[in-house]
Amino acid sequence: MVRHHHLEPHPDSLGKTVIEVRKLCNRFGTQVVHDQLDLDLQTGEILGVVGGSGTGKTVLLRTIVGLNKPAGGQIRLFGKNLEELSAEQRSRVKQRVGVLFQGGALFTSLNLQDNVAVPLIEHAGLTRKDAHHLARMKLALTGLPSDAALKFPSELSGGMVKRAGLARALALDPEILFLDEPTAGLDPISAAGFDELIVTLRDALGLTVFLVTHDLDTLHSSCDRIAVLSRKKVLVADRLEKVAATQDPWIQNYFNGPRGRAAAATPAAHPEHGQE
Repeated sequence: MVRHHHLEPHPDSLGKTVIEVRKLCNRFGTQVVHDQLDLDLQTGEILGVVGGSGTGKTVLLRTIVGLNKPAGGQIRLFGKNLEELSAEQRSRVKQRVGVLFQGGALFTSLNLQDNVAVPLIEHAGLTRKDAHHLARMKLALTGLPSDAALKFPSELSGGMVKRAGLARALALDPEILFLDEPTAGLDPISAAGFDELIVTLRDALGLTVFLVTHDLDTLHSSCDRIAVLSRKKVLVADRLEKVAATQDPWIQNYFNGPRGRAAAATPAAHPEHGQE
């Protein structure tokens, strides 16, 4: 069962499509990864993107945020096609987006406070003192203790590195958060805590979340809709129960195999957010 924790959305944002992908084609040499792929992301939802190995989940994420140039098709963020914008306009749109890459992608030579401060100094023009103050607030927002701010990535557990990477992704107050396998490599308790954190932040900050994952527990506990990549397209994008009922061999094996049944049988342990 998928738990939903939506706050009442702002009237202006009801039903708004913030990402619109149409007839997307990605190819590398002779290898076609995506062909005529369509996908929408709605304001305030957590969309889980899944698919077998080689279906291009991370490639799709990187293409949407402008790190990979597609071979064809069109992508609109907030109604704007990045390829039609000037460099300055594109930069402004990209600042409305936060990305957490696999492994956290932190600067190993900087402590957490400085890691989070980098985008605040470079893009928001804050002084180092103000950036450090705000960085500590972002680290606290992701559940890290205050003494973690002066620690280096090598001194942290995998779960703390992911939270620090999330704090940096949130530094510029993005409207859309992209997460690439955020619970990969975490123990089940840390992974469950991260899943809960994402839902809490979505509700508290009004975020929209694009989440690449293979973690069935994440899909059950966090995601409003699930998009399945298969045969170079989005095979289906719908609520979990609708997706799991789709008659496709990979989907049936993934959602209704032993691990899928185990994830479905575990009740989501989220408290009702917004209530003390």
